[in-house]
Amino acid sequence: MTESGGQEQSRWITTVIMSMGLQVMTPPYMTVLQRQQHRVRYSGSVEIGSVIFSLSGVAFILADIQDLVMRGEEQFLERIQKFINIHRNSFLVLSATLHGPQEWNIIFRIQRRFLGSNLHIIPVHNTAETVKLMLTIAKMTSKLCADDIRYKMAMTKAHIMENSPVWKTLQEYQLHCN
Repeated sequence: MTESGGQEQSRWITTVIMSMGLQVMTPPYMTVLQRQQHRVRYSGSVEIGSVIFSLSGVAFILADIQDLVMRGEEQFLERIQKFINIHRNSFLVLSATLHGPQEWNIIFRIQRRFLGSNLHIIPVHNTAETVKLMLTIAKMTSKLCADDIRYKMAMTKAHIMENSPVWKTLQEYQLHCN
């Protein structure tokens, strides 16, 4: 951890497991992740289009809406079902240059189909946005970061309670009632 401008910043690096299909189909994802010093591993045993952050317990399945339209929605929905049956904390990242009425209609149908499941649907526009959101979610759900966030929230709560005029008034009221 380094100090920069009075704020503490830490470098978070993790291992990312990607499906073999992503190595051929979308090399920009790998490039962006490796540029940020993350270790990228490929596996043929994970669902096509999968990106898994095993230390964080999150899994993403990447899909282009136009490919979905061309290849058939039902086959894709079966892949998603298989994916969410395997991964407890799963995200469907749907990419489109522009999310117009047709794209939103597809997203709505997917949401309706998987309502109540552990699938979270996120529309994105480009590779950089996709990688940024995956890393943010993975980092925030990693044990080390989650523990740090819980600690900071507890400290903030204690600070607010100690310095709150409402809290002081309640304490004074309690003293006068006893």
